[in-house]
Amino acid sequence: MSLKTIMSNYANYNLWVNQQFVNWLSPKSDDLLNAEVASSYSSIMKTLDHIWATEEYWFSVISETAPAEKKELSELSTDDVFAGLLNSSQKLTDFINSLSEEALAKEVKISNPWFECELPLSEYLLQVVNHGTYHRGQIVTIGRNIDITDASNTDYNFYNVVKGQK
Repeated sequence: MSLKTIMSNYANYNLWVNQQFVNWLSPKSDDLLNAEVASSYSSIMKTLDHIWATEEYWFSVISETAPAEKKELSELSTDDVFAGLLNSSQKLTDFINSLSEEALAKEVKISNPWFECELPLSEYLLQVVNHGTYHRGQIVTIGRNIDITDASNTDYNFYNVVKGQK
C-alpha cells in the first residue's frame, strides 16, 4: 500500500470520525456539553474546541500557510464549534488527498516555542489524527461522567471495516 493511500485514508478517517462525534453530540443540550468535569479540558465543548484549534495549527504546518484566525470559545455557539471542526477536517482531507506521494514525503521544518523538528509531512498528519483520537477518547470519558453513554464505535479499524478498506 502506498504512502498516498495510507495518508488519504487517515485524513478521510479523521473527517469521518469528527462527523460521527458531531452527529452523536448534536442532540445533547448545551448544559451537558458545557458541564465541567475533571479532565485536561474540563468540558466536551472545551475539548472539541481544542481539537479544532490544534487541527488548524497542524493544517498550517502541513500546508505551509499562516494559521487561520479563530474566535475564542466564549464567542462561539455549539453549532459554530461543530461546523468549525468539520470545516477544518474537510479542509485537511481535501489538502491531503490533493498531494502526491512525493509531497507527502517532503520534510517540513517546525520551529515554535514548544519544540523544533523537521519531519515528513505525512508524520504531521499522523500527529493531528492521533491527537484528535486522544482527545475524542477524553470526550467519551467526560460523557460517561455526565451520563452520556451512547457513543458509537469510532475506532480506526471499525472505520476501515465500515468503509470497506483492506
